[in-house]
Amino acid sequence: MELLFVNDYDETLQDYEKIFEDLATHAIQKLHRDDRFSLEVNFVDEKTIHEINRQYRKIDRPTDVISFAFLDEVENEIKIQGDVMLMLGEIFISVDQAKQQAKEYQHSLHRELCFLFVHGFLHLLGYDHQKEDEEKVMFQIQEEILQEKGITK
Repeated sequence: MELLFVNDYDETLQDYEKIFEDLATHAIQKLHRDDRFSLEVNFVDEKTIHEINRQYRKIDRPTDVISFAFLDEVENEIKIQGDVMLMLGEIFISVDQAKQQAKEYQHSLHRELCFLFVHGFLHLLGYDHQKEDEEKVMFQIQEEILQEKGITK
């Protein structure tokens, strides 16, 4: 697994590259997934995530995390075969929104950033929460991952 970390928000948050690598490694081991992929994680501000949300999701407001999965099936797409590293996708995390939510939920910024990363990462792996049964599964897995890594309130 290869993780590209882009931190356009604050230099003091640079340690999250290793933290997110550790969380992703734990998640793929737990879920028995192939680790031959790369992904990009971006820390952005509220203005940037608002623009991304408006442009790509047609929702005109900021959000906390957005994931773009690159391995979704596309009709008539040629399948890549062989032993190659695939680009799993991109995750954009709004540090501004994470700070607000950490305060609102009365837990640490660290816990919120890790939660948002795991949430976005599970989306890249194909998990979703559009339906109640999907939500139960996804939210249980993300909480287990955080608990197993000792990331609590």
